[in-house]
Amino acid sequence: MLKPFNSAVQLGYRTAFGLFEWPMASAQRLVGIRRIAWMFLLPNLIIFGAFTFLPIILNFFYATSGSDAILLSQRPYVGADNFASLLSCTNYLDPNTCRRDVFWRAVYNTGWFVVLQVGFMVLFSLLTALILNRKIPFRGFFRGVFFYPVLLSPVVVALIWKWILQRYGVLNAGLDAVGVTPVDWLTNANWAFFWIIFVSIWAHMGFYTLILLAGLQAIPSDVYEAAEMDGASRWRVFYRITMPLLMPTMVVVLVLSLIRAVQAFDEIFVLTGGGPGSATTLILQYIYETGFASRPQLFGLAAAASILMAVVLLVLTLLQLRATRSQAEG
Repeated sequence: MLKPFNSAVQLGYRTAFGLFEWPMASAQRLVGIRRIAWMFLLPNLIIFGAFTFLPIILNFFYATSGSDAILLSQRPYVGADNFASLLSCTNYLDPNTCRRDVFWRAVYNTGWFVVLQVGFMVLFSLLTALILNRKIPFRGFFRGVFFYPVLLSPVVVALIWKWILQRYGVLNAGLDAVGVTPVDWLTNANWAFFWIIFVSIWAHMGFYTLILLAGLQAIPSDVYEAAEMDGASRWRVFYRITMPLLMPTMVVVLVLSLIRAVQAFDEIFVLTGGGPGSATTLILQYIYETGFASRPQLFGLAAAASILMAVVLLVLTLLQLRATRSQAEG
């Protein structure tokens, strides 16, 4: 019963492959066996170049040209004037002395956001990974709970928390029910900045927890057994064994979280819109508003700001490569 069926399947495979044999053999004779791989890569390279390299090149043209015209033929060349305008400051520690004060407020906000968000993100992710790596009841369930926010869209996350934190939201309703005066969480500058950090950590912590958990599980168990036989304390085991062996994973988590924090936009834009004022405006939102939301649309200024941000991301990437190489060599 099976032999006729297998024969038919084999015949079908031979027929299907035979249809491709002639054009592939012709292409191989035409371009050569060493260049045949480029023929398969060419469609992807064209798409990648059209949607990645071409926009990068155009961005440089926009950064060195002026006016609010969108066509390059209608934009006069201004050289480095856009960069000079962004970097023009009497005192770089005081945004009020800068020509583009909103840009520098966005830079300072981004700096504080990166330091606080990444610091607490890595700390909480490490603590959560250490707990979830232990033999606790319902361990699989809690792993899923901590990872679940990562699956949500950033816009959905921001809308949920905006519903909770707005003036007549769930949190203020709960405070009012117990006799506590409601707080304007999203219109007070200090509270708004706190909440964008909190929501960002809540939304992305599960991803880094998963990476650290994988790093912890990759540590050989016999190392811990040897430390237990030697009578080492838990703190000494953590400091002398866990952290050194986990450090390559920690470097990856640190750099990935740094790059994501610098590029933060979605949750913050939906949650606070950069307000109140410019209290929660980060660099990516400044680029968006300058180039697309404001009138006139200053494409050159936005392009120059994006190039400066790209330089920062490049530096962070190089630091990651150097740190990873040092860990591998060490």
